[in-house]
Amino acid sequence: MNAALTDQRPEQPSGPAPLFRPVTRQELPQAVREFLDSPQLLAVPVPTEDRADLEKSVELAGRLYGGLRRPSPLDVGILLGRAQLPEGLAELARPLARTWVGEEELTDVAAFRARHSGSLLVVGCYDRLTLDPVRALLMATYRGPRHGLTLLSGRDGASVVWNVAKQYAEPALDIDALGLFTDTDRPPRLPGVQVFDDRDFERSDIQAEILGTRWRRVAFQGHGKDDSVNLGEFTICGLNDSAPARPGLLGPRCAYGLPCYKPEDKLVPLNRVEAVELVLSACNSGPLADLALYDPKYQLLLNALDGPARTVVSAVSVHDSDRPENVAWMHGALTGADSVDTLNASLAGSHPYPAFMRFGLPGAPEDTPAPPAPTDHRPDPLLLTVGGRLTAYLASGLLPHNHPLRPRLTKLARKVDLWVARPTHLADQSPEQIDASLTADLQSLDHVITEQVAANPETELMNYPAHFGDRSSLDRQVREVTCHCGRPAQEFTRRGLLPHVLDTTSAVCMRCGDVTFRIPDAPALLAHAPDEVEQGGVLEVRATVTPARPGPVRLGLFVPSYLREDTTVEPLTTRVRLAGGQAEEVAFRVRFAPDTAPQAYYFTVFAVQDLAVSTARRHFGVVPRTT
Repeated sequence: MNAALTDQRPEQPSGPAPLFRPVTRQELPQAVREFLDSPQLLAVPVPTEDRADLEKSVELAGRLYGGLRRPSPLDVGILLGRAQLPEGLAELARPLARTWVGEEELTDVAAFRARHSGSLLVVGCYDRLTLDPVRALLMATYRGPRHGLTLLSGRDGASVVWNVAKQYAEPALDIDALGLFTDTDRPPRLPGVQVFDDRDFERSDIQAEILGTRWRRVAFQGHGKDDSVNLGEFTICGLNDSAPARPGLLGPRCAYGLPCYKPEDKLVPLNRVEAVELVLSACNSGPLADLALYDPKYQLLLNALDGPARTVVSAVSVHDSDRPENVAWMHGALTGADSVDTLNASLAGSHPYPAFMRFGLPGAPEDTPAPPAPTDHRPDPLLLTVGGRLTAYLASGLLPHNHPLRPRLTKLARKVDLWVARPTHLADQSPEQIDASLTADLQSLDHVITEQVAANPETELMNYPAHFGDRSSLDRQVREVTCHCGRPAQEFTRRGLLPHVLDTTSAVCMRCGDVTFRIPDAPALLAHAPDEVEQGGVLEVRATVTPARPGPVRLGLFVPSYLREDTTVEPLTTRVRLAGGQAEEVAFRVRFAPDTAPQAYYFTVFAVQDLAVSTARRHFGVVPRTT
């Protein structure tokens, strides 16, 4: 038999079956019923007549999604403006929520939330997403149930159907690219995320990078408004040529026949970006309908919803997104965390309101990591304490311009300023890394201070009680304490009159004078020793130190300059590690020369911790040797 004849077979369809089925508006209701009744979920119907942009998006979506599945439903659903929506849309959306209620319940959002808890889905055309009731719903669900509020919308009924239809699609297995494009930050480049910042905008074709990749998730972060996001000379554009303009509404420059404010060959049409999830991290990238500046024809959010993206994350108003949000989002993208919950949690320490909204269903709870705890961006209290001390030492005039400590203190002050600033705190470095770096710097500087004071007790740093005290006022609260000589003493505080003047606390004994000095949160110090020592003898000193916090404390002892040639201090300085809140004793010995002149003297014990110096002075007498 002729082989050519035996190989002839009926022509088989090639390639995978389409996931979306273009239909007319009239065909939609029957097509939806057929789709929902099919056990294998046949192609989802989408009305694309007179919508060339949606036809193109359906084509792009066929490259992004690999199959269909019934989405994990949210708890409560509401359909806005049902009468104006295409017939069949309500039926297509019904599986997306467990319970559906009428929009009339939103006349009192507080009462509505009292009756209906859990996650909430709102479906409706963009012109129904107005300040009332959406603002109240956002605030009512902020920090509430997991995933809070979710929206499905579009510029018209066909666009809303398209966004509901995309919720049934599953990303293809080979769609795994994650990308961040930022014009305001140079974040760390995490493995697994393609990061582009202003340096790349100067040397790469960003338009080709964006449009030439099929993204699992991609974020655009920069300055902009509801029609664009700036990425250097490149611009994420909200213009949809297929949408009609509405007479009387404001538009950008191009609405009036003027050229774009950016190079037009570097515009990136958002509805052509092939991404399962789009994040628009620019202020006002997704304003509510009655807050928008521009005609919907030019709006970034609506252009994104018309594209192939199943999920669009946008900002309803202004926000301070920067490195913490970029880093948090990248980590979340790598682990599958929800972008809206991640970004809003990161901004919680700066904003009392939700900055981002979710258009598109969140993932099933079992497939999505728990949302992160809200951040407050407050650094460790030690960082603030050290920052205050550095400011006082450097800005108050305590240390002259050529003091040897200034370069080291200035360098640490710059680091503390960066650590305290929100764009880097909890972003480039974790709190543990910041703490470790700060601790290393403090221990090094504490060592330097201790050695300098031991070598020259007359250093300007030791004049802090007088310097700050002259720029202070007396706190009238006085505490009765016991001097280390055993007599009553008064402890009081002078409050700095300027931000860069530290408070100083001192204790004064009528016999011993001003015996102790310290600044806030510095170690508390007392010095104990016999009242007398013979010529050639040894004075045994016990310093009682209570650290401000657990950790190392450096101590030293010095005598007046006129006594130094006749004495030997053992040890001159020492380092001890102490538990917090507990007074511990540290021993010193002062050996006197046989020919030391008999008379009254004093010694000073000092403690250094976290750049704070505390002192305790004790009087004693050298008496003639009896043998």
